[in-house]
Amino acid sequence: MPSFPESILVSRMQLGIDRLLVDPQLARRLAGRRLALLGHPASLTGACEHSLDALMARPDLALSAALGPQHGMRGDKQDNMVETSDATDPRHGIPVYSLYGEVRYPTPAMLDSFDTLLVDLQDIGTRIYTYVTTLAYVLDACAKAGKAVWVLDRPNPAGRPVEGSILEPGWESFVGAGPMPMRHGLTLGELAVWFVAQRGLDLDLEVVPMGGYDPHAAPGYGWPLSELAWVNPSPNAATLNMARCFPGTVLFEGTILSEGRGTTRALELVGAPDLAFDRILRRMQNLAPDWLTGCRLRPCWFEPTFHKHAGLLCSGVQVHTDGGYYDHAHFSPYRIAALILKAVRLEHPDYPLWRDFHYEYERDRLAIDLLAGGTFLRDWVDDHQAQIGDLDARLTPDESAWAQERRGYLLYP
Repeated sequence: MPSFPESILVSRMQLGIDRLLVDPQLARRLAGRRLALLGHPASLTGACEHSLDALMARPDLALSAALGPQHGMRGDKQDNMVETSDATDPRHGIPVYSLYGEVRYPTPAMLDSFDTLLVDLQDIGTRIYTYVTTLAYVLDACAKAGKAVWVLDRPNPAGRPVEGSILEPGWESFVGAGPMPMRHGLTLGELAVWFVAQRGLDLDLEVVPMGGYDPHAAPGYGWPLSELAWVNPSPNAATLNMARCFPGTVLFEGTILSEGRGTTRALELVGAPDLAFDRILRRMQNLAPDWLTGCRLRPCWFEPTFHKHAGLLCSGVQVHTDGGYYDHAHFSPYRIAALILKAVRLEHPDYPLWRDFHYEYERDRLAIDLLAGGTFLRDWVDDHQAQIGDLDARLTPDESAWAQERRGYLLYP
C-alpha cells in the first residue's frame, strides 16, 4: 500500500482525487496527456484544497482546461437555474468551459482541449440533480470523440437506500438522464459505469475508487461525518440533512409551495402562507403513519427573503434526520413529500398545487412531471379515490427492480 503524506491523508478514507494525487502509478498513466477537470466548489481534496489547484500544482500532470456544471466551477452562481458563461480561471489562466450556459452538452471546441477528462463532482444521490445529467452528457460526448474519462469517486451522502419510481420512457430531461429511481443509492463512479453499460457506450472509462469507504457505516450512512468536511455541492445543499431530504423535498420545486429557498434551510422546509400545516400533519399521520418513521417532522414558521412567497410568513414543516431518532433504513423522503402533497389536496381540494413555469429548459411539460419522471405522482395526488397503497404498489416493484439491477455496479458492497 502506498504511503500517504499527512497533507493529503486526513483520515482512513481516501477520496478518488487524493488517491490520484498520491499514487505514482495512477499519475504515471496520465503522463503526456492533456487533461481537463470537470469540477465545482465541492471538488476538494481531503485536506480541503480545491482539486483544480491541487492538480495544477503537479508538474507531472498537464491540465489544459476545466469545465463547470450548474453553479460553475468556483460556485459563481448562487440561485437555481442561473446560467454560467465560459471564462478564464483567474488563478491559473486556463479556459473554464460552462456546461450550464449556452450549451449543456460538450462542444467540439471543449472536447478538442483535452485527451482525458477528470470528473470530480460531489453528487447527493438523487436522479434529478443536474450533475448526474452532466455526467451522462460528457460520457456520451467523450465516447463519440474518442476521449478518455476518469471519474474520481466521492461519497453519496444519501447512502445506499433506494426510493421512487424509475424514470419512464419519454420523460428524459435535464433532470432525468436515464431510467433510475429518484434515490438511486450509487456513487458518481458507480453511476458512470452504469451509464456506459445502459447507453452502450464504447468509452475508455476509468473509475478511481475511494479507499476505506463504507456506505453503511453509522452515523453518516454514506457520508463519513468525522472524516470529511461538508462543502455545499450546490448553494442550497447546505447540510447532510438537506441531502437526505432532497429526494423528497425537490418535488416541491414543481409546486407553489415553498421548498425553503430564501431561508437558511432550503430544501429541508416546506410551507405556504395560506395553509395550516398543523392540519396537514395530522392528516398525514392519519393517512400513512408508517411513511413518517425514521425522522422527525417539526411544525414551523418561516419567511423567505426571496423566491416563492418572499416576505410572507409561511406555515410549514421541517424534516429532521440529524438526531438519534434517525433510522436510515426506514427514512422515506419521497413518500413523505408525496404524503404532504396528498394531504394538501385532501384538505384543500381546489388548491392550485402545480406550478406551471419554464423549468430546466422545458416549456411544454409540468415541472412536477419532469421531477417525478412521469405523470403518475400528480395523477395519484389529484385522484380523490386513490389510496395510500396505490402509490406503494407503483413504487415498490421499481425499487426492487433497481436494487437488483444496480448490484453489478457496486464498488463498495
